[in-house]
Amino acid sequence: MKHLMSIALVALSASAWAQSVEIKDPWVRATVAQQKATGAFMQLTAKADSKLVEAKSPVAGVVEIHEMAMDNNVMKMRQIPGLALPAGKTVDLKPGGYHVMLLDLKGQVKEGDVVPVTLVFEGKDGKRENVEIKAPAKPLANMPAMPAQGEHKHQ
Repeated sequence: MKHLMSIALVALSASAWAQSVEIKDPWVRATVAQQKATGAFMQLTAKADSKLVEAKSPVAGVVEIHEMAMDNNVMKMRQIPGLALPAGKTVDLKPGGYHVMLLDLKGQVKEGDVVPVTLVFEGKDGKRENVEIKAPAKPLANMPAMPAQGEHKHQ
């Protein structure tokens, strides 16, 4: 009985972490054939101060956290080491702002595909936890374009 109770506590604590960062409306931009990069977008709301420090996906060789910002009237995209998630504040990952960049795609991401993405969050105590999401691919139409892999510049 004690063993079952400890298993239940471990399961409860794992699910409590997963719920400490609410992830809403995840999606990935569909690609065209031969396109080697795309973005993943969502809204993140943390119950306690934490940060998004890493992301992974089996559909991409490289996954990075990026920001896009205007610099002297030029939109620039760059990798960032992490994204702060202040307690109770929704942080939007959206085209033209913060996003998760999937690079070196292993194949085309077609509209309707479901893309698995693992988000790695770090609490103030330094503990890291993985949260797996399934992000549907949405069509290219009516969305701002993401630069192709060779077109974005890191700073």
